[in-house]
Parts: sequence; structure tokens; C-alpha cells
Amino acid sequence: MSEIVYIETSVFSFYHDRRRSPAVVAMRDWTRRWWDDFSQRYELVTSTAVLAELDGSSLPHRKNALQMALELPAIPVGSEIEEIIEVYIKHHLMPNDPLGDPLHLALASFNKSDFLLTWNCQHLANANKFNHIRRINTLLDLHIPILTTPLELMDEEEDR
Repeated sequence: MSEIVYIETSVFSFYHDRRRSPAVVAMRDWTRRWWDDFSQRYELVTSTAVLAELDGSSLPHRKNALQMALELPAIPVGSEIEEIIEVYIKHHLMPNDPLGDPLHLALASFNKSDFLLTWNCQHLANANKFNHIRRINTLLDLHIPILTTPLELMDEEEDR
């Protein structure tokens, strides 16, 4: 059975981003390389929250990013997810935004995703936050996904 990768909004967005700053170009190129060369090794999922976030976005590439996300199975947001988010916010694990980062972490954790793929390195793919995330998920008896970026999920050894 393939490992499950929950893909959050920023990955779809960076795949289609056209800004020319060096950082954005690098993240776009790494995202495209991961998607084109490595994603087939995994079972990919997203969520109805990601679809709603992309649909409500004003980004110029919104339509393309949403179409890409619509090709994946979308996990629904249930009442148990809302309870997890409340605990995350109460323990200062994430910013007080129930529709943002805590929602994606709760969905990936509750649904036992092996990875949460994101370009959000401030609140999700951040080694300094991981121990806190692990403690809270352990208290909640939740799975602990690996929080990572497309760059970190590329296996160059296997690619050779």
C-alpha cells in the first residue's frame, strides 16, 4: 500500500504561481518536479477545505490550481476535526484561524496521512514546532504525519 500524502493549498498554488522572485521560482520548480517525477509513488489526497480555499482565492492562477486539486480525492471536514482544531488553538500550537493551518494539520492527522505536504514553513513544515505538534497529537491519540515540503519529499537516490 502506498503512503498517503495530504496536499495542502500552498502546493497547488505554487505549482501554478507565475511570480518571478527567485524564492517563488525555486518553490514552483521544486513543486513541479515533485509532482511530475515523484508524486506517482504516493496516494495523494486533499480536502474540501483546500478546494474551498482555492475556490475563494483571488490569485490569478486560482482556476488552474483548483482544477489540479479537483483531480484528487477530497477529505471532508467533520465535527471531530473542529474539536481537534479547538485543542490546537487552545494549546497555542497554531494561530487562531480555524480555517487555516490547524485545519490542515487536523485533517492530515485524523485521517492518518503519512505526510502533510506544504510550503507553509512557518506553522507546519517547521522543525522548531514539530515537538509541540507531536506532544499535542499524542495527547489526542492522533497520528503524527511528517510535515514536509515537496523539496524534502524528493528521493534523489531512487530517481537515479
